[in-house]
Amino acid sequence: MKNLSYLGKIIYFVNITVAVLLLLSYILPLLPPKKFPVLSVLNLGVSLLVLINVIFLLYWLIRRKKQLFLSLFVLLVGYVLFGSIYKFSKSTKIESPNNFKVMNYNVRLFNLFEWISEKDVDTKIVDFIKKEAPDILCIQDFHPRKDNSLAFFKYRYEHLSQKKIKHGQAIFSQFPIVNSGSIEFPNTSNNAIFVDIVKGKDTIRVYNVHLQSLRINTQIDSLKNEDSERLFNRIETGFSMQQFQTELLLKHKGTCQYKVVICGDFNNTAFSYVYRKIKGDLKDTFKEAGHGFGRTYDFKFFPLRIDFIFSDEAFAVNGFKTFEEVYSDHYPIMATLSLKD
Repeated sequence: MKNLSYLGKIIYFVNITVAVLLLLSYILPLLPPKKFPVLSVLNLGVSLLVLINVIFLLYWLIRRKKQLFLSLFVLLVGYVLFGSIYKFSKSTKIESPNNFKVMNYNVRLFNLFEWISEKDVDTKIVDFIKKEAPDILCIQDFHPRKDNSLAFFKYRYEHLSQKKIKHGQAIFSQFPIVNSGSIEFPNTSNNAIFVDIVKGKDTIRVYNVHLQSLRINTQIDSLKNEDSERLFNRIETGFSMQQFQTELLLKHKGTCQYKVVICGDFNNTAFSYVYRKIKGDLKDTFKEAGHGFGRTYDFKFFPLRIDFIFSDEAFAVNGFKTFEEVYSDHYPIMATLSLKD
């Protein structure tokens, strides 16, 4: 500090603050949001905190100052605990006759209220799905409409809210569905649904999970005008509900004897308590075979990965892709799996 100018000391103080916040965020996945709701807000900003620390690291490196070791240390700690937020290796793609593809997609009601000004977005979503031809498709914010039929799937299970606008979750499959149901989340239209699918001689349980939305308008003008106290109260409530919903899901999953795949929009990041709990011993298919940031939510300022496909150890992850089609506020993701011998 003695060798720094006055401006340099101010910059380093900001660096210390951001580094401490990032270190604190590493602890948050271990803390139940019901007990620490305010701290849990940091979950949403981990990617940004990592990027800012990288900038500070490069800044001090260029200036050849030992202050670079602060950000270097917290970044290395994060890498050891969670891995990089960016996957530098190429996407894995292994061909196998036993491969089957699982897609997850929050379609935002097929653009029912024309959030995207482009014409025929609902038809383009269906055409995209048909082109990519997943064997199993999990959709959040599903809305049934005559002109976006997914009839090319042989089997389906839908669970819809009976409010003015019917919406909910749906699972489509090219393999027979022999059992299905919903895990009802109280005081919300969100829920988790499941199907038992028969593939060859095996039965696979597929969950489609949509955790509570935090109802954050990501447009910067809306964020500026939002009352900060109301915003934080809403986020606190959302995190607490997510924890309770996760507990209901895991209780249900605990009774399942089949091989499990979990898909969904968690409305939270890979640095969150709910991610850690739901993932458990399962594989995050993006980490196994993906590439890049794996961004799944359309947020302009830093990458957010809040949609996931998990598979248990019975599956080999032979591929993963995050698509860039902008037909919703979420990007579709698809994992290629095969059952191990």
